[in-house]
Amino acid sequence: MVDQAAQITQRVWSRYDRKEQLIRYTIYLVTLIAVVWAVSDIDIFWPWVWDAPNQIQNLGARMWPPEFSAWTAIVNAMLETVHIATLSTLLTIFVALPVSYIAAQNTTPNKFTLWLGRFILVSSRSVNTIIWALLFVAIFGPGVLAGILAVMFRSIGFIGKLMGEAIEEIDRRPVEAMEATGASKMKVVLYAIVPQVLPAFFAIVVLRWDINIRESTVLGLVGAGGIGVLLQGSIDMFAWQTVATILMAIIVLVIIGEAITSILRKKVI
Repeated sequence: MVDQAAQITQRVWSRYDRKEQLIRYTIYLVTLIAVVWAVSDIDIFWPWVWDAPNQIQNLGARMWPPEFSAWTAIVNAMLETVHIATLSTLLTIFVALPVSYIAAQNTTPNKFTLWLGRFILVSSRSVNTIIWALLFVAIFGPGVLAGILAVMFRSIGFIGKLMGEAIEEIDRRPVEAMEATGASKMKVVLYAIVPQVLPAFFAIVVLRWDINIRESTVLGLVGAGGIGVLLQGSIDMFAWQTVATILMAIIVLVIIGEAITSILRKKVI
């Protein structure tokens, strides 16, 4: 007994055993090799990197003071950006809700609709908004319509996925009770599922609207409307003072959108 007690007291506590330490060090080494490989494989012109502080200072000098002569056009472009975000969010709801219903395991009719719904959601989230915008500009031409569709197609995956997860987490007892009374599918959805997911629905839609405002500000860079059109035009003309004003307007717009989102979340949810 004395020898066992002596052996126990002589043991040195270690957070990880040798196998765990070996695994951790291997992960660190592989990560380091991957980072070094990525940096060495990327074609970076390092003299430009070292000269970046001077270029930033030079660009800042050309942007100051901001030019406010085009303020009317900037305000109109900001309103157009808000319209793109709002319309795309509203249109997304009509598509994302049915998709989220068939993408949830506890409400989908069969395996085919389950995988169809999840395929739609994954496809939407896999393609960036700018890529969607480029596609719709090629189809419909430059303008607001391409921007609305681009933001909408990107938002379907976001709202649909989160709503699908909310549906999967509902309490099944109200659903089973209504089904036992012979209620139709529509009544089960309206009176047993919708009340449970309604708070999550409002939170998700408000959050996505805020995100869509930010994404809509850059759609104009590819000709899909919004304040990005003015930004790209000013950059092409080297009107850096106007660029500074537009950037300030974008920051103000995002802050206002964030404030509205916070108010809505407190009032509605």
